[in-house]
Amino acid sequence: MVNGNSIEVSNLTKKFGDFVAVGDVSFDVKEGEIFGFLGPNGSGKSTVIRMLCGLLDPTEGHATVAGYDIAKNPDDVKRNIGYMSQRFSLYEDLTIEQNLDFFAGIYKIPRARIAERKQYVIDVANLKGLEKRRPRELPGGLRQRLALATSILHEPKIVFLDEPTGGVDPISRRKFWDLIYALSESGITVFVTTHFLDEAEHCNNIGFLYFGKLIAYGSPKELKTKYMTQSILEVKASQPAEALTILGNESGWLEETSIFGNNIHISVDDVELAGRNVRTLLASNNIAVLGIEEIEPSLEDIFIHLIDQENKKS
Repeated sequence: MVNGNSIEVSNLTKKFGDFVAVGDVSFDVKEGEIFGFLGPNGSGKSTVIRMLCGLLDPTEGHATVAGYDIAKNPDDVKRNIGYMSQRFSLYEDLTIEQNLDFFAGIYKIPRARIAERKQYVIDVANLKGLEKRRPRELPGGLRQRLALATSILHEPKIVFLDEPTGGVDPISRRKFWDLIYALSESGITVFVTTHFLDEAEHCNNIGFLYFGKLIAYGSPKELKTKYMTQSILEVKASQPAEALTILGNESGWLEETSIFGNNIHISVDDVELAGRNVRTLLASNNIAVLGIEEIEPSLEDIFIHLIDQENKKS
């Protein structure tokens, strides 16, 4: 590790012909932290991860993972990382125990340690008593925990989790994140991509990638104070869809609008003026205002704001 960092990325760029998939990206991930890597589909997240895993050479820039240069020492990088893909990739015809035995051989775990490592990951993933079951017999949450158990079988220093909780129920998501916290507390660095912004709130630091550019980086608290200077009002209206359309046509006193469930979030400079304007405007369109409250911006508010600012530049 360098300077207490598990991952150091400097000006990382990947081009496919004239297309810049990732452009001049720089960030650090500290040892033992949970780092959230966010961005819409096609933003370049997978390309960055493939480079960090030693699977794809960068066009420009450099990075180290677990202290190893990704371009010069890709095999050393691979030996020190675990990876869990979004799509379940274990063998459905093998039992849990057989899958673990197979991957223990792939990872070249010393024979004397295999039983110990198998028992450890079974306990961590809470799979005890299920060793003879096949993955296809398990519900989604248990399948995800099995995939994670396999990815840490060889004691990696860093584990990459690609959309690990996609398609599982809220309770299973919560239990899976308990495992992530446990890994972090044990000193393993967790690099996780997710579309669930409520999950990202629990990361130590977050990087937000948009069309190959890193447009935000920092802790959830830092993102909310650094990138959002306006106030957020949450508006509850009797006809939220119609209210959103009406407010979206306003400018000057109102910067951005977005829908959150049945409520509307608007970003404004002057809270009192905006409150009066909202009530007057909606009332004139026969829409009842059920409540207006100033709230702390969520990560979703931040990212909507960032994307809006980026789109205005282009």
